[in-house]
Amino acid sequence: MVIPNLMNSMKNLFGILVLSITITACGNSETQTEHNMAQQDAGLNQLTEQEIAEGWQLLFDGESMDQWRVYNQPNIPGESWRVENGLMVFRPQKTGDWTSGLDIITKETFSDFEFKVDWKISEAGNSGIFYHVIEQADKALYWSGPEMQILDNVNHPDASMGMDGNRKAGSLYDLISATPQNSKSFDEWNEVKIVSNGPIIEHWQNGELVVRYERWTEEWNEMVANSKFAEHPEFGMAKEGHISLQDHGDVVMFRNIKIRRLNEND
Repeated sequence: MVIPNLMNSMKNLFGILVLSITITACGNSETQTEHNMAQQDAGLNQLTEQEIAEGWQLLFDGESMDQWRVYNQPNIPGESWRVENGLMVFRPQKTGDWTSGLDIITKETFSDFEFKVDWKISEAGNSGIFYHVIEQADKALYWSGPEMQILDNVNHPDASMGMDGNRKAGSLYDLISATPQNSKSFDEWNEVKIVSNGPIIEHWQNGELVVRYERWTEEWNEMVANSKFAEHPEFGMAKEGHISLQDHGDVVMFRNIKIRRLNEND
């Protein structure tokens, strides 16, 4: 009788040890996951030492939107644009409205630049990034500023409209398709970059060059003349203007918004 009791005690002890190790492992795993998440969040909306040396500036610090205002307005009215947990977020206040006219622009203007931002769109969502925007009292900003499209390519009907996918994410909206088309699913972050260097414009999406074009050439003029922008001679013509983020009536989020000026000393 002594031996079975000893064996049972050893089994119980072994079980306790296994349970203890399992709990410790799970705790360590959770701690490591939290640590990894904290590490990822620590770099959001900040400049690295290299970026500072290269002349980058933050356009959003994760706390305020004081470097932005609504197009043709001195500030950002209402509650649609807001800061949530270090993210710049647009949430439409009225359902069924495709826009409430709250496109925002940088308070500063830029000529040649390199601009970076991460975006995440809601399901079936649509938005855009505009550049070289000029303010016109009687016209929307998209009649002057070219647009890098933001879109849920799977669920938004615009993905199948236009020509050759030129309304998909990363494209020069309605003019030049993003190739390759490498945008991520809705509710996932996309890292994009726009480079403006004189007449040459580049769109980068998730680490790849997807659009490159030259403005003001015969080819450019012909393309615009055959597009929806034909009746707006100011489209794409400004050498300096605002950066804009679009209110298209859908939830969209932005982070890591930064820019550096190019060719300032030329």
